[in-house]
Amino acid sequence: MVNLVKISEAASLGLHTMALLANRGEGRSTGQEIADLLGASVHHLAKVMQRLVRAGLVDSAVGPQGGFRLAKSAGRIKLLTVYEAIEGPMGEPQCLLAKQICEGNDCVLGELVQRINREIRDYLQDATLATLAKGNALVKALEKTGTE
Repeated sequence: MVNLVKISEAASLGLHTMALLANRGEGRSTGQEIADLLGASVHHLAKVMQRLVRAGLVDSAVGPQGGFRLAKSAGRIKLLTVYEAIEGPMGEPQCLLAKQICEGNDCVLGELVQRINREIRDYLQDATLATLAKGNALVKALEKTGTE
């Protein structure tokens, strides 16, 4: 089945990585460890991590005890902040066609596009990283396999 809602690979990597780091607490994780757990390119992950560090969401250190960890508590980090650190500010919905023929206000799908975008933005604004990491079975499974 095709997903109607698309999220970029970079944003997905960022959200998954932040959930992993939230579950690790004060411990650091290397880029290679995270990339291996997520089945991602370490080079692509490095670009995502640069954005998260620049946004002040992740702290990085080099050396034998180096790696990444959250720069603040997971309960203080909104998912929208993580998303926008990677993708930039969420804008208003636009025409779904490659050549824009409407402003999204008079869409053939009615208010559906605006409503879905608003619901996604509201969810990301309301949910914290702690909420995401706490009940996420995938994150827990990855953590378990990554430590054994």
